[in-house]
Amino acid sequence: MSKVYIFDTTLRDGSQGEGISLSVQDKLKIAQKLDYLGVDYVEGGWPGSNPKDLEFFRQAKRYPLCHAKLTAFTSTRRPHLSVQEDANLKAVMDAKVDAVAVFGKSWDLHVYRALETTLEENIAMIRETVEYFKSSGLEVVYDAEHFFDGYKQDKKYAMDTLEAAVEGGADWITLCDTNGGCLPEEIVSMINQVQSKLSVPIGIHAHNDGELAVANSIAAVNAGAIMVHGTINGLGERCGNANLCSIIPNLELKLGYDCLSKGHLERLTEISLYISEVANNRVPNNQAFVGKSSFAHKGGIHVSAVLKDPSTYEHIEPEKVGNKRRVLVSELSGASNLRYKAEELNITEMLKDKDQSKELISTIKHLEHKGYQFEGAEASLELQIKKALKEYREHFQLESFKILVEKRKNQESLSEAIIKIRVEDQVVHTAAEGNGPVNALDNAIRKALEEIYPVIKDMHLSDYKVRVLDEKDGTGAKVRVLIESQNKENSWNTVGVSQNIIEASWQALLDSMDYALLAHEKKQGLEKLEQVK
Repeated sequence: MSKVYIFDTTLRDGSQGEGISLSVQDKLKIAQKLDYLGVDYVEGGWPGSNPKDLEFFRQAKRYPLCHAKLTAFTSTRRPHLSVQEDANLKAVMDAKVDAVAVFGKSWDLHVYRALETTLEENIAMIRETVEYFKSSGLEVVYDAEHFFDGYKQDKKYAMDTLEAAVEGGADWITLCDTNGGCLPEEIVSMINQVQSKLSVPIGIHAHNDGELAVANSIAAVNAGAIMVHGTINGLGERCGNANLCSIIPNLELKLGYDCLSKGHLERLTEISLYISEVANNRVPNNQAFVGKSSFAHKGGIHVSAVLKDPSTYEHIEPEKVGNKRRVLVSELSGASNLRYKAEELNITEMLKDKDQSKELISTIKHLEHKGYQFEGAEASLELQIKKALKEYREHFQLESFKILVEKRKNQESLSEAIIKIRVEDQVVHTAAEGNGPVNALDNAIRKALEEIYPVIKDMHLSDYKVRVLDEKDGTGAKVRVLIESQNKENSWNTVGVSQNIIEASWQALLDSMDYALLAHEKKQGLEKLEQVK
């Protein structure tokens, strides 16, 4: 099995993406996670460009990586300045790393326009910078910026820049599609022409402006590159960098390359989700391999086939990348969807009564026709199943609620919810304020229930989404409210639909509370069962 080295630049190139801002502590945590995944190089940043990256490398010494080489990034020396005088290069030396990625210009357009220097001076800058770091004992990855565009413009000069890096002692030559506009066949053609002329191994650094960064990276490996640069979740400037969450499993599972240590591929989804949370950049549901929907099945015919043989609609086993199979229940569902969900929820009685199953499917399809969406609210779905099986226990009943919204001149509006709830023979009547009607209602329900059901204190609303279903109806349109709630152990989603946004929110809040109480009772029952055993 051939080895392909993974060079992760999430902390440097990835952090240049719009909306991405990582603190020093964020970067330290992510570096540890990337090391846990098993990448070979972690590019931590450019210590000469900003105080944050300088501080990151200073603190990183306290958290040494077990597998990956912590790598600093920098440019070649400035025109007409010696390597000893260049502050950027000195900052790399002060970072005390084992490896450095040096980028230099391969495209004569950039030499003239960006550097405003001569072609000869650029060659000297590349060679002398690489020599400087090699003489100091560092491993040097030379990034040939804009190489493919430069090669198209002037083959000889682009090759001269690579040869200057090799003469300086570069350990790696990385060919960069910096503008992200190349096609896979172009990448393959140029690598085939280049690699026979070089005595050092080749890497690929692709950007995603043409939605081809993953394809270009894989094509480059097949053409002979043995190092791949990229970022987790494809984070990066403009349209992003090559997505390692797609590249690594394709190389390992489809092409048989060795990228990560054995068994580490199963950590991929975990790492993807972790970094998305730290970067506050949610993984798209449909992202390949690691997305929530990448192994989700909705159509009844699909689900029926998957239950018989998952390979009918899955190109790999989801567990190989740390993901899991999901079956969605919606208006497109059949009995197979519901049977799968019943097994998943350990409600085996659902399998015994076909008429009951058909009735429940009919109910769900009717509700979805009204605007409900159970594929995004599986807690509400579970409650529907329990109600159909007569396993649902009502924990409380609403007597009434009233919401007041007060707006005073030059002040923020204030909402107050007054609620009356019956729990068995006890009536609880209370009120609470909030920064909006739904927040006030949420606070009031909690206040009413927390003494009776203390478990409510451990949960909180973590996300709230509203979608207008019939825009043409204006302010009289139906809305769908999706609520995500969570506690220390789990998170769950519930849904409500109404022409009144408060009513829709109430439905979703009610399901959220009910689900939390049912889950707590189920947990207590399992604990008692274990004690009996």
